[in-house]
Amino acid sequence: MSLPRLQTEWEETDQEYQQLQETHKVYRQKLEELTNLQATCSSAISKQRKCLKDLRHSLAKCVQTCDEKELKRVTDIQMQIKEKENVFFDMEAYLPKKNGLYLNLVLGNVNVTLLSNQAKFAYKDEYEKFKLCMTIILMFGAITCLFFLNYRVTDEIFNFLLVWYYCTLTIRESILMSNGSRIKGWWVSHHYVSTFLSGVMLTWPEGPMYQMFRSQFLAFSIYQSFVQFLQYYYQSGCLYRLRALGERNQLDLTVEGFQSWMWRGLTFLLPFLFFGHFWQLYNSVTLFRLAGHDDCKEWQVFMLALTFLVLFLGNFLTTVKVVHQKFQKNQEKVQKND
Repeated sequence: MSLPRLQTEWEETDQEYQQLQETHKVYRQKLEELTNLQATCSSAISKQRKCLKDLRHSLAKCVQTCDEKELKRVTDIQMQIKEKENVFFDMEAYLPKKNGLYLNLVLGNVNVTLLSNQAKFAYKDEYEKFKLCMTIILMFGAITCLFFLNYRVTDEIFNFLLVWYYCTLTIRESILMSNGSRIKGWWVSHHYVSTFLSGVMLTWPEGPMYQMFRSQFLAFSIYQSFVQFLQYYYQSGCLYRLRALGERNQLDLTVEGFQSWMWRGLTFLLPFLFFGHFWQLYNSVTLFRLAGHDDCKEWQVFMLALTFLVLFLGNFLTTVKVVHQKFQKNQEKVQKND
């Protein structure tokens, strides 16, 4: 290659380098502006929340002395306050914020806020694919342990995989909640309890009590994976349709809102859900009986019985509550249409 041609290439490269420096300079300026805007928005939201909180307390006192006309006005203001708080929740999903206690313990003070809709949706989509993939792996793992490999080592590997899976879910769900996901209540606690249960199963030593419960637990794990597989397709189908209609957040995990067309899939899924809940109760009863056995000396037996009972009560009562709420909303919509 001739020297003049090399000189030309060098000049072109140097020109691109100069352009890159200018672009990076603009990027840093915009980034600083973005940081300042984020701080301003966060401060304004905190101020608005405080004002609305004080106003809500004042309105609560005012209700006791106002007449019917004033009461209607107060109720209207309270509804507007609630709507504003929901808007603030959506705003904060796009603003950096401090991690909760759990994420602080696991990740430290790392900013996990995803600032674009594309990034949020990509993370949620990867989360759902991770759950589906692990559900299939756990199902085949439980089948292998139950029918082909009756060894303590393979059981330990399977239980360790359960602990890792549920721990990972709690971290990923905490990140989703930091980015605006509305998962709450028992569904937040469920995977923490499941992590604890899997950890206790992992530490349960080999013995007669373990062998008496082993087959029942592995069969339950197979069925649970099957139900989770059904839930994945039901929830993803509902959320896809609701997102297409513009009615749901990109990061929602479960369907809190309800439409009449969801009943077909839900009525198919409910028997499987309730059967799984009562299997948890059956596991609890079996373990309580084993705990009362004369040869039982392991603390894990009673602790597992208690944990399965907590899972049954939480899952059963929450499912009944959700179905009741959805049934009421469906009835209201039917009445409005009539």
